[in-house]
Amino acid sequence: MSEKEKKNKEAQQKMQEQQENKESQNDCKELEEKLQECEEKYLRVHADFENTKKRLEREKIQAIEYSLEKFAQDLLPALDSLDMALAAVSRDNLDAAQAVEELKKGIELTIDQFIKAFNKHGIEVIEIEEGGEFNPHLHEALLQVEDAEKKAGEIVQVIQKGYKYKERILRPAKVSVAKGQEE
Repeated sequence: MSEKEKKNKEAQQKMQEQQENKESQNDCKELEEKLQECEEKYLRVHADFENTKKRLEREKIQAIEYSLEKFAQDLLPALDSLDMALAAVSRDNLDAAQAVEELKKGIELTIDQFIKAFNKHGIEVIEIEEGGEFNPHLHEALLQVEDAEKKAGEIVQVIQKGYKYKERILRPAKVSVAKGQEE
């Protein structure tokens, strides 16, 4: 190989190296631009996430604060019935028997409205039959009474109704239970 060919070859190699260097620099610039674009996207997505998290937290707090609003609205008719019963009894032209009858009707209407509102929101009366079996998960025994006709542990009387919300006991039914005869 002659001197001229060597120089020509070296020049070609230099040009090739310079071209590869430029391509490498272009690739680097493209990668840096993509990296910067990805970082910006990440920051926007992260900011969106944080904003959504804060909004959901505010909505959760608001939902908790106003969770009883619908229940309270459903109790208002019962309160109105009590007001009407009181107004009906307060009239001057009623005798005592009429006043008691009006009051009784008002109380019955109010109880009915309370039960409807409770049922609408999943609150139910714990059903108990006198003579039924005592269940410590549903009942609270306040008294034990002698009753020769009942077996031990049978419910003699319901003193106060119990209520449950869905599957949870709000208040157990208060009952009197027979001491009775063990069989």
